[in-house]
Amino acid sequence: MAQPETAQLRRIGPLEVSAVGLGCNNFGMKLDQAQTTEVVSAAIDAGITYFDNADIYGAGQSEVFLGEALKGRRDQIVLATKFGHPTSLPEGTPGGSPDWIRKKIEESLTALQTDRIDHYQLHMPDTDTPIAETLGVLDELVREGKVLELGCSNFSAAQLQEAATASSDLGLARFVTCQNHYSLLTRNPETEGVLDACNDTNVGFVPFFPLESGLLTGKYTKGQELPENSRLKNWGKRAEAFIDDDRLDVVADLTAFAADHGHTILELAMSWLAHNPRVTTVIAGATTPEQISSNVGAIGWVLSSDDRAEVDRICAVL
Repeated sequence: MAQPETAQLRRIGPLEVSAVGLGCNNFGMKLDQAQTTEVVSAAIDAGITYFDNADIYGAGQSEVFLGEALKGRRDQIVLATKFGHPTSLPEGTPGGSPDWIRKKIEESLTALQTDRIDHYQLHMPDTDTPIAETLGVLDELVREGKVLELGCSNFSAAQLQEAATASSDLGLARFVTCQNHYSLLTRNPETEGVLDACNDTNVGFVPFFPLESGLLTGKYTKGQELPENSRLKNWGKRAEAFIDDDRLDVVADLTAFAADHGHTILELAMSWLAHNPRVTTVIAGATTPEQISSNVGAIGWVLSSDDRAEVDRICAVL
């Protein structure tokens, strides 16, 4: 019997991960412990094996909720978390400094109720700490067995190259993934050379905000009020970076294109990413088991080169 698309495994270094991953930023924010456990169980049952968390999600509660939800199922998944986001740092503390990393790994291990982080990621570049120092302590954590593989997030092409050179020159564990904002509507990794740098340094790419915080699910329409309790409604001014009339026009055109091919815009957005050979796994958040099912089932459309060219043409106005 053929595996579901999400169970057709990709690799983060030697780790096998599902093509669709679960972003855990809703845990401890929108979801309580019982709801988190329900979503986690639905994700595992649907074949999702990659769970992406961070020490700042849910004001620190996301790791706690996930650790509780994974009791008895920890070894069924690849557990990822992040450290070093500026919003989590005491004033004057660099997020990539060895002392801070040592502190945060222990806190994450405790919160997640585990003896290892499978995929440990620097959440934001730390321009105050030489990358060799950051990689040095991360290499120690790998050697100690507390971390299996490393990743970075929000890195530029130049920062990826610098990190790869440091790892190679010093014989240190290296970043095997880069997690940046990338979607049909946000093409910075293409235009700013990040995807090319990933290719040059043999780094997998993990897109976040693949659905543009719901904009690419079809729930928002030009000329209509934002739905109550939607993420963009709750974000207030922050939502302006994701939604405006130009983007809604493009979403309408993408929706029509997908419908002409017998698909939804969700399927277009997820499949477009999942079948990019540089993309390792597509992480999308979920607040219900139904959203899990939708995300998992949304990557079956293998777009032709002509399809991709037409999608690029539609999006080029942004």
